[in-house]
Amino acid sequence: MDWFSYLVAGIMVYGAIAIFILGMVYQIYQWLGAPKARLKTGVFPKPDKGVATWGKVAVDSLTFPQALKADRTIWTFTILFHFALLGAFVGHLRLVHEFTPLLNLLGAEGMDQFALWSGGVMGVLLIVALIYYLFRRLTSPYKEISVPEDFILLFLIILVVVMGDHMRFVGKIHAAEYRIYFQSLLAFKPAFPKVLADSPTKWTLVSHILFANLLFIYFPFSKLVHVIATFPANLVRRV
Repeated sequence: MDWFSYLVAGIMVYGAIAIFILGMVYQIYQWLGAPKARLKTGVFPKPDKGVATWGKVAVDSLTFPQALKADRTIWTFTILFHFALLGAFVGHLRLVHEFTPLLNLLGAEGMDQFALWSGGVMGVLLIVALIYYLFRRLTSPYKEISVPEDFILLFLIILVVVMGDHMRFVGKIHAAEYRIYFQSLLAFKPAFPKVLADSPTKWTLVSHILFANLLFIYFPFSKLVHVIATFPANLVRRV
């Protein structure tokens, strides 16, 4: 690794993860220390206790019914974004370990084609949803209530996705090479394999990691923290 790659794709990764974890612990501590409401705030009619309550909380957290009632267009792109984000997350798990059953079923070449199509589709869906979010922020009435943080978060996420899509559609590096780098991080000896280090795709990867690091650092102190708070907030509404 050159010094810049080592700084961004090595040292900064550990720092970003540490800040993310500490930031989330701090936020959870703040939530737990907040004054408790003396009155129950659950909606009526309430589901039965136990499984029914937790089922309703899961539905509220995963399907965004409030957004559906407020604006179907926003709800559609919200579902699209979160579905694509989940797909991208699952795809990144291939960096930890190959999906052996799928590899055995499709073969090495078939697996690469499946990953290309599935990862490409998720990347395109993410960009479409993010462009919609950006366009919404630039038009009334959301333009008047938008703050700089909204655009900072959007551009950070867009840059992460764009760099990822570039590696998917333009880069010629196999997932196995990225896995070697990821495993070097887990071993606390960050290094790029020779094929990746000698490829122009290296700089796309470094840029992808740089923006992802910045997003991880900012996450606990931004509006995105609502992702973590959604489930307990819906639980409060249902008890």
